[in-house]
Amino acid sequence: MKKEEAKDILQQLGLPTAQTNDMCCYVLLTLAGIQEKMPWKKVSDTAWRIHDIITFMEEKYDIKYAENSRETIRKVALRPFRAAAIVEDTGEVTNSPNFKYRLTMETVRLLRTYGTKRWKDALEEYKQTHDSLKEVYRQHRTVKKIPILINGQEASLSLGVHNKLQKAILDDFAAIFAQGSRVLYIGDTQTRFLYQDNKTMQKLGICVLDSMTLPDIILYHEQKNWVYFIEAVTSVGPMTPARVQEIRSYCKNCQAGLIFVTAFPHLSVFKKFVTDLAWDTEVWIAEMPDHMIHLNGDKFLGPRL
Repeated sequence: MKKEEAKDILQQLGLPTAQTNDMCCYVLLTLAGIQEKMPWKKVSDTAWRIHDIITFMEEKYDIKYAENSRETIRKVALRPFRAAAIVEDTGEVTNSPNFKYRLTMETVRLLRTYGTKRWKDALEEYKQTHDSLKEVYRQHRTVKKIPILINGQEASLSLGVHNKLQKAILDDFAAIFAQGSRVLYIGDTQTRFLYQDNKTMQKLGICVLDSMTLPDIILYHEQKNWVYFIEAVTSVGPMTPARVQEIRSYCKNCQAGLIFVTAFPHLSVFKKFVTDLAWDTEVWIAEMPDHMIHLNGDKFLGPRL
């Protein structure tokens, strides 16, 4: 059975027992594009979405995993495989339809020798270079990041248009309209959480029970005692009346001035959401970084008491 052969391969590669279970075996077979009666010399380097992996396992091996198993497959098989330089990803944002996994070319070449006289020598060569391979692919993943500074410290965001806009907020909006402010919170499209200054937030009276309710970025200007709540919008999530009210609900004890900002990458995106925006909020557009749009009120930029 091909599953047993896949298990043998994973064991010979030195994978932990947890990564030689049935799920991992079928994921390896899928990434290799190998069906039950196919020889390993036909291993492919096709890139696969997790949805496609699930479909292949069901159609070719009659192994059914529900769509809500995607995160389990990612956690149990794909991430450990990637850490071991067996697979790589395409470098897109995780929730992008173009985010896929594929076998590394070194792994493809190795697997094509399985069951032949060349396997033993190929495996030995693979193992000798394995540590360096892991470092190479780790660096590949590091390169696929957006570098940023958080309060003077180097950090990075995963690739994607949303995080590119977040970088513009830190680099341009903060420098022009919130100069001297510090980051209290910033999320990431892949991990959601990236940085959160709980100590300062608690001191200010910002009481957050669920971090999922936080906007994309929170800045604090100590001299002015202003807190900027900023949503980076590329497709969803502007500062609507309901969103403003939600943020105010966990700022009931906050004595700082509250500023609500929706950031857009382009004017064309802003136009799509203009009717959804709450009054007394600010709009910043990255392609016109020196300008702001204020919705109503007697102040261009300031807290709404």
